[in-house]
Amino acid sequence: MAAHSYIFVLSLALVFCAIPQATLADSGTATYYTEYVPSSCYGFDTPGGMIAAASDEFWEGGAACGRTYSVTCTGATNLGDLHPCTGESVVVKIVDYCPAGCRGTIDLSEEAFKSIAHPAAGKIYISYDRYVYLMHDLHDCYQGQF
Repeated sequence: MAAHSYIFVLSLALVFCAIPQATLADSGTATYYTEYVPSSCYGFDTPGGMIAAASDEFWEGGAACGRTYSVTCTGATNLGDLHPCTGESVVVKIVDYCPAGCRGTIDLSEEAFKSIAHPAAGKIYISYDRYVYLMHDLHDCYQGQF
């Protein structure tokens, strides 16, 4: 009977970890970059095109490596392009660090930036949320690191 209780509790914990966390989106700014390797998280490995570099705001000494975020353009930061947003959102994986002096909260790959805004804008206002995959971030869920 104790084994069944243990399995039930473990199953319940996994289900709660898999439920998206109800949080308000954070806001900030995004820019884009074009040289992706080497990266602070993966060296010369190329983890795909939908990637980003984290600023000090959520880098956490490298703990942000591998985390995914849903990013949405919310508006223009300058008069160059008054309506830069495409209306889309993008999910990016943190692969790099955007050091002090970073021009945005998050520095998106050019491909990721283009999917949510016109590149000519250069810098945009955004909202962003931690995006948790069912099994991908299970270890973080277990550790309570959302």
